[in-house]
Amino acid sequence: MKIKNHNNFVVLEDEKDDIADFANFIEAQVPSKYKGQNVVLNLLKYDSLVLPELLLFLNTSNLHRKTKQSFVIVNDAINPDEIPYEIIAVPTLKEAEDIIEMEEIERDLGF
Repeated sequence: MKIKNHNNFVVLEDEKDDIADFANFIEAQVPSKYKGQNVVLNLLKYDSLVLPELLLFLNTSNLHRKTKQSFVIVNDAINPDEIPYEIIAVPTLKEAEDIIEMEEIERDLGF
């Protein structure tokens, strides 16, 4: 896994080509190693990602967001209208950064 630390978030990227294996790995790693951090999953390399594969990250997303931290997935292969509201998925890393900034402002304001 590639890890890139930024000021207010960390970007995690799969180095292998097995989305299910990466989802299992993320589910085990995020709650302990990235507790208290905003997390961005860079899945741009999966240019044929389908909704059932994206949903493999739903549990991790829900658990991490319950801790008042952002969990954003970056992938542009899935139609945004198909993505359930429980998952935040955007097509670019810049948009992921913008989402995190907006969510931090909302948390600071008590939303």
